[in-house]
Amino acid sequence: MTDYTQIIYDVTDRVATIRFNRPDRLNAYTGTMADELRAAISEASADAGVRAIVMTGEGRGFCAGADMEVLQGIGSSGGEITRKAAEPDFSAAPGPDVTADFPGRFGYMFACPKPIIAAINGPCAGIGMVLALFADLRFAAAEARFTTAFSARGLVAEHGMAWLLPRLVGEANALDLLLTSRKFDGTEAQALGLVNKAIPGADLMAHVHAVAKSMADEVSPRSMAVMKRQVRASYHQSFAESLTAADAEMDGSFKAPDFKEGVQSFVEKRAPAFASV
Repeated sequence: MTDYTQIIYDVTDRVATIRFNRPDRLNAYTGTMADELRAAISEASADAGVRAIVMTGEGRGFCAGADMEVLQGIGSSGGEITRKAAEPDFSAAPGPDVTADFPGRFGYMFACPKPIIAAINGPCAGIGMVLALFADLRFAAAEARFTTAFSARGLVAEHGMAWLLPRLVGEANALDLLLTSRKFDGTEAQALGLVNKAIPGADLMAHVHAVAKSMADEVSPRSMAVMKRQVRASYHQSFAESLTAADAEMDGSFKAPDFKEGVQSFVEKRAPAFASV
């Protein structure tokens, strides 16, 4: 296991949990944190003992945006937070390869074959909100505070947010959140469609772990990997193209061991023993 300095990584019940670990700064984002997050997701993806990944924050924050000291340095020198670690290579994973469709700093999260769940336990702002958008599922503490923050810092919708956010909440809501940088809570985030569900903070991690554990125990890792990529690939496909691709993937599913195990476990009324991706 890799030694990390700005995240905490652990595996329990075949669920890898990644915690941003700068609680004194509400887990403000740095280049080191970016590298370690990328490495941890790559580690979890390569681990046959991991079926799902949870991303959350240590302490009372999720990620309160980029560290202000880093932003001050950018303002003085130009540029942005540099990326030092190599991109993970998920090209061998089952399903369509979406790497070319989603370039940039966080596209690897869409290409990762294992489901990534954001557990938004507290302040989620700026690049922290970008991270949440690249997760596959999002659950938030009802009292968690969100803001896009960019317009209030003289910045723009970064890292694909202008493309991603309207697809979740609609154009009018996306423009409201982006142009005003207003703050809103987890309950409103659920109403907007930004998160799957808002839950009282005391119950958040138990709920998220239950969802992740059900993925680990009850469904095919191969099926999850393919479907995750099917959905993301469909953003750039016509219906006919998506249907053709699905037909090809279904043929592959019929030939994979998980199909036989899924049927057999149902007939025998037992828990499935699916193979790892």
